[in-house]
Amino acid sequence: MTRNLMLFGAVAALYLLTGLGESWNLSLSILNSALLATIAALGVNMQWGYAGLFSTGVMGFTALGGLAVVLVSARPNVENWQAGGAGILLALILGAVSVAAAVLAWQGLPKGRLRALVVAAILIGGFFLFRAVFDPAVTATEAVNPQYAGNLGGLGLPSLVAWPVGGLLAAAAAWAIGKTALGLRSDYLAIATLGIAEIIVAFLKNEDWLARGVKNVTQLPRPWPVPLEVDLQKDPGFLDFVASWGWNPVATSTILIKLLYAGLFVVVLAAIIWAFERALNSPWGRMMRAIRDNEVAAAAMGKDVTRRHLQVFILGSAVIGFAGAMATSMDSQLTPGSFQPLRFTFLIWVMVIIGGSGNNWGTVLGGLLIGWLYFAVEFLGPGMMAAITSALPDGWLKAHLVGSAEHMRLLTLGVILLLVLRFSPRGLIPEK
Repeated sequence: MTRNLMLFGAVAALYLLTGLGESWNLSLSILNSALLATIAALGVNMQWGYAGLFSTGVMGFTALGGLAVVLVSARPNVENWQAGGAGILLALILGAVSVAAAVLAWQGLPKGRLRALVVAAILIGGFFLFRAVFDPAVTATEAVNPQYAGNLGGLGLPSLVAWPVGGLLAAAAAWAIGKTALGLRSDYLAIATLGIAEIIVAFLKNEDWLARGVKNVTQLPRPWPVPLEVDLQKDPGFLDFVASWGWNPVATSTILIKLLYAGLFVVVLAAIIWAFERALNSPWGRMMRAIRDNEVAAAAMGKDVTRRHLQVFILGSAVIGFAGAMATSMDSQLTPGSFQPLRFTFLIWVMVIIGGSGNNWGTVLGGLLIGWLYFAVEFLGPGMMAAITSALPDGWLKAHLVGSAEHMRLLTLGVILLLVLRFSPRGLIPEK
């Protein structure tokens, strides 16, 4: 316990030194990003640390959480709805009915060539019917005010409502993926989930009617009780308070906003840790660890391994989607082009591995530590590289090394990962 407290104290000192040495705005920005990544890492830890599921689809579930904020909290675009909204809804219903009819035909008809032909006919006919209704409706929708809208928009509900919806949307996708991919071996499961995540991001980039594609959705509402900095700077009570202390109202407003975000994220993180700790120490948690350690023995004891894998895969993905919705609300925009495997998959896995898979508190430590390193190296790297190359004469080599300082982020993560795996292969706070 003393060692663990010292590790958390050292990580806290990193954020304090960043605030004192650079700025509190920067320190809080890094903290908020690290808290969101930590929540996503807890979802990965449930999948890998509890059940041994090697899923690399974190990026896709994060993107689905961000999409939920657009669908729930963005203002509805009435003209776009009038142009093609009904046609898009009808096409989606037709597509769902076609799939359901194909499933019923597969289950109801006897095995043989007739069943295959009927199912194929239903799917092919349903596809052409879907596209016949869907394509004209999408064209009409995207043609209305494409510079500022071009999409259907959302429901205009509060941003806090979108967070659980993001978890539900990711859970629904995880159910569909799990029904088809969880039977794969661990390395094939990783490849399949990574490919599916890329498909999800590509879908968001290309379907302008849904979330404007690469044109991005901006001005999404902030969660309660976080106001806009501009509104806060016009508040007389806030201005009087700032003036009494002699502070800059602009800098103080941004710091206060980030503190409010940090408070919200800490509350969510604490609730998830409480629930996960109770689950880990319950009979369900012991069963999941038994399945992880020896699937054959667990199955021999009467445990439904496939069903439990699907269950934990859905739960972990829901947490990741929840974190994605929170991140989109904090940024007040959805930018599908920013979803990259390095940031939203590899970095999360490094947090879990370094912190200690199977241990929730280890994941929190790894999330906060790697979150700080990932963003701090961005502003510390150029200075460090300049100091390292100070003895070199001016020329192309020195200029090249200084210009490559941004790659120190990847180098630092790789070195830290190697050191931890060498000297503490089970993570900084191993599973008990």
